[in-house]
Amino acid sequence: MELRHLRYFVSVAEGGSVSRAAEKLFIAQPALSAQIRQLEEELGVTLFVRLPRGVRLTPAGESFLEDARAILVRSRQATLRARERQSGQLATLRLGLVPSTTHSVLPGLLKRVGDSSLAANIEAREMITSQQLQGLRNDEIDLGFARPGEGTTPAETVAAIDDPYCLVLPVDHPLATNRAPIRLREAADAHFVSFSRYQQADYFDRTAALCLEAGFTPDIRHEAGQFVNVLALVACGLGVAIVPASFVTLPLGRVVFRRLAGSRYKSQLVILRGPRKVQDDWSAQMTTMAVAELRSLSARLTAALDNQPTAKP
Repeated sequence: MELRHLRYFVSVAEGGSVSRAAEKLFIAQPALSAQIRQLEEELGVTLFVRLPRGVRLTPAGESFLEDARAILVRSRQATLRARERQSGQLATLRLGLVPSTTHSVLPGLLKRVGDSSLAANIEAREMITSQQLQGLRNDEIDLGFARPGEGTTPAETVAAIDDPYCLVLPVDHPLATNRAPIRLREAADAHFVSFSRYQQADYFDRTAALCLEAGFTPDIRHEAGQFVNVLALVACGLGVAIVPASFVTLPLGRVVFRRLAGSRYKSQLVILRGPRKVQDDWSAQMTTMAVAELRSLSARLTAALDNQPTAKP
């Protein structure tokens, strides 16, 4: 098996057609078909179901596609890294970030790296937690800032902080008259702003779960695909929303954050690191800076939540 076999396979799989892949790869269709058959014979599995028009991946093909993509990414990265080191360019730290950390953690981490003597390029990718775990195992990222599911702590976790769920309210909302934690039941009659189910399924589901725990079904009137837009809709007075506390670091006015009281659901931000990086001194120093920034965020969240404005009664 050679890398070209993997490139051919991925192209056919993504295009769903041998003919379209052949055009894209600038090779003859019979030659491409022969290469795919050769790959299947070597693997001992059927990768595609041949259809009247195009092809469809078999279960074995779907599994192989994930690994083939990872191998191709690794091969490209290996080439780039070797060239960077030979030319004296900076080493690269590849970060995976859940959406909330792009504004709460990344700016501070970039400053720490810039102020240190440990020079590095930063490559950041927005990835959900499951993608980060897979990326670490495939050596596609070096560190991840993730939000694991309720009651789970991935083995790759090296540091964690509490990032509790909060109710976000328009600044003049009646429930914003004091800074005390709110029992979610008090917002049962409110209109809710939520994340679009197809874009942020975890957060959509968590909003529903928290409200059901409080004894009601949320009246979700508005949806948005980005966190900043959820907060913007709340700021416009269209409803309330449930988000992790780390969003208090966004410079957006006209909203206030209130901790939730009496909920069993917890939320954490964690740093993930692949096992192959444990003995890497360069990576260890980068991890130390990432952990320091995460702990700094924890202190900032506490201070920001304690100093939220209150509405006039």
